[in-house]
Amino acid sequence: MEKIHFPTQLWVGEDALANLAVLKGKKVFIVTDPFMVESGLVNQVTTHLEDSEIQIFSDIIPDPPVDKIVSGIKQMAEFGGNTIVAIGGGSAIDAAKAMKFFGKKTMNLDIEQFIAIPTTSGTGSEVTNFSVITIAETETKIPLVTDEIQPDIAILDTSLVMSVPPKITADTGMDVLTHVIEAYVSTNANPIVDALCEKVVKIVFNYLEIAYVDGSNKEAREQMHIASCMAGMAFNVASLGLNHGIAHAAGARLHVPHGRMNAILLPEVVAFNSGLENGQAHQTETAKRYMALANCLGQNQTTNPRLGVQNLIRQIKQLRSKLKMPSTFIEYGLSSQEVKNHAEAIATAALSDGCTKTNPRVPTQDDVLKILATIS
Repeated sequence: MEKIHFPTQLWVGEDALANLAVLKGKKVFIVTDPFMVESGLVNQVTTHLEDSEIQIFSDIIPDPPVDKIVSGIKQMAEFGGNTIVAIGGGSAIDAAKAMKFFGKKTMNLDIEQFIAIPTTSGTGSEVTNFSVITIAETETKIPLVTDEIQPDIAILDTSLVMSVPPKITADTGMDVLTHVIEAYVSTNANPIVDALCEKVVKIVFNYLEIAYVDGSNKEAREQMHIASCMAGMAFNVASLGLNHGIAHAAGARLHVPHGRMNAILLPEVVAFNSGLENGQAHQTETAKRYMALANCLGQNQTTNPRLGVQNLIRQIKQLRSKLKMPSTFIEYGLSSQEVKNHAEAIATAALSDGCTKTNPRVPTQDDVLKILATIS
C-alpha cells in the first residue's frame, strides 16, 4: 500500500498575495535574499503584512551554508517569530526550511505557520519536504528530508517571476525538466506521479524557450511557474535519481549553478539509465519509460525503446542548445584537470546521496566517473 499526500495548500492567482492579510497580529520572520530587498520586490509581499510585526533576514546566498542557517535561527529567536514567510528561489526557501527544523531542535522555536513564495520557476521547493544544505568546510551538499519542513502554504504569483533574467529562466527551467524525468523513472514512481510528469514535460517543451526569449510573455511565465510546482509535487512523492545525486556532489565542489549542472548531466544520465551508452537500450523497462515521455511530445513517436530514448535525448539537447546552455564542463568554463581533481570525491558523494537511492539503475563508482569524463 502507498500513502500519497500533498499537504501544502496552494494559493494561485493574481490576488493570492492579498490573502497574507490573515497573518494580522503575527510576528512574521521573512527569509529572502539580498536581491529581493535591493530590487524592492520584497515590498510586493510586505505591503500585505501591514498589520503584522515583521523582520527581514536577507543574508542568503546560493547553496546556503550552515553558518547562514545558524545566523537566521538566532535572529528569529531574538525576534520571537511565530510565522515564517520565505520569499525567493530555492536557496531562500531551503534555508527557511532548515531554520524551521533546526530552530525547533536547538532552541525550541515554535513556528505556527510556514509560507513559501517562490520567485523563480525551478526548484518546486515550495511544495516539498526537501532542503539542501551546504557544508562549506567539506564542500558537500546534504539533503534534509522530513515532513517537518513541508510548507503549510505556497503562493504562486506570476508577477513575482516576470523579471527573472533569461539565464536564470533557462537554469531553473531545465531543473524542472530534470525533476520530472527523474521522478518518472524513479523506483518510487506511481500513476499519480506519471500524470504530473507527463503534463510537465509537455509544458516545459512548449513554454520554456518562449519564457527564455520573451520574459514578458505572461502565459509562458505562468505555465512554467505551475510546471515547477507540479514537478515538486511529483518528486516529493517519487524522489529523484542519479542526475541530482551527481549534481549535488559536483555543484558543491565545482560551483556550477544547480540547474545548469543538471542540464549538462541530463542526456548522459538518461543514456546511462537506459543502457544506451553501450549502443543498446538494454534497461528495457526504464527505456520504455523514457520512450513514453518522448512520445508525450508528439514528435517522431515510436514503439521502439532504443529510438524512444534517442528521441528524448535529442530533444533535451535541442532545448538546451536553444537556451544557449553549455553541454560540457569545458563549455561552462572549467578545465578538464579541475574536474579530474574532484572526480573521485564527486563520485563517492553522489553514490551516498539520498536521491541516488531511487535511481532505476544502480550505479557504481566507475559509472559515475565515466559520466563525468564524458562531459569534461
